[in-house]
Amino acid sequence: MAIRQGLLALLDEGPAYGYQLKAAFEERTGGTWPLNIGQVYTTLARAERDGLVAALDADDEGRVVYEITDAGRAEVARWFAEPVRRDAPARDELTIKLAVAVTAPGVDVRAIVQAQRSETMRTLQALTRLKIDAADRPDTDDDTAWHLVLERLIFDAEAEARWLDHVEARLLRASAAQSTTSPRNPAAGGTDRAEQGTAR
Repeated sequence: MAIRQGLLALLDEGPAYGYQLKAAFEERTGGTWPLNIGQVYTTLARAERDGLVAALDADDEGRVVYEITDAGRAEVARWFAEPVRRDAPARDELTIKLAVAVTAPGVDVRAIVQAQRSETMRTLQALTRLKIDAADRPDTDDDTAWHLVLERLIFDAEAEARWLDHVEARLLRASAAQSTTSPRNPAAGGTDRAEQGTAR
């Protein structure tokens, strides 16, 4: 949905054809969410069907130029005015992976956490380098847009690293609690679920 609204907001600045919108969207977001040109034209076709944009005559190179309609402008104004709702959290692969792993027998959950922490820190370092490099450039509106995206990604990576620390601490507490209440089963080779890293 945000792609459609973002393209409408760009068209609110003036008519454009698909590749111009793709380039502008990616420039504003620093290439963080690259668009497939087919996705752009599919989105424009649906917006035209819904009366939010209108196709103008093709330009000299045969490219169809789109302009926003009054209904489209109202949609952009509504999008800017309303907060983004968090009623239905987006699916997060890492959270799903860990939620499944802690209930799966024989899975070393702590190893998963450690591997992910290394990847998260690598990402955070790369984003921080980008921020340092960007600080040397003069500020423009497009740079401000990119900084906002970049800083959000940094905050997300920092939050993920803190959450992974919390997950590991919780696993350790659960493992310690389980080892004091559940005697080892000699038939299982002296290994309980907590030692396998599957404690909740």
